[in-house]
Amino acid sequence: MVIIDTGPIVSLFDESESTHQICKETLKDINSGIMTSWPVLTESFYLLEDWQKGQNELWNFIIAGGLNIYEIPASDHNRIRWLMEKYSDNPMDLADATLVAIAETHKIKTIFTLDRNDFSKYRPKHCTHFEIIP
Repeated sequence: MVIIDTGPIVSLFDESESTHQICKETLKDINSGIMTSWPVLTESFYLLEDWQKGQNELWNFIIAGGLNIYEIPASDHNRIRWLMEKYSDNPMDLADATLVAIAETHKIKTIFTLDRNDFSKYRPKHCTHFEIIP
């Protein structure tokens, strides 16, 4: 399983993004499935302002089972808050904190993100660092 962040989702569904092609190629190489959170999808839908070009296609991808959406249980709330506080100098947003929590819960080490700067700093408790793709 691979965690996916907002940047690649937006790039996948917006052909005008400079990283569109590399994100498409990276997605094709993922054989283990992808997972994200509702905060990441909220950011993605906001950034994909055009219903026909992006939002509709993202909904189709979700409904077709293109990604798994992790339902954040209340038991993760303290961890997410702690992560945001720990990385407040960066700062870490809610979406990133949920991805780190998901990775920890499911022992996932690989993240599909365009935000190498932030995710190279985050230290999940189950591994020393994330493997960042592309």
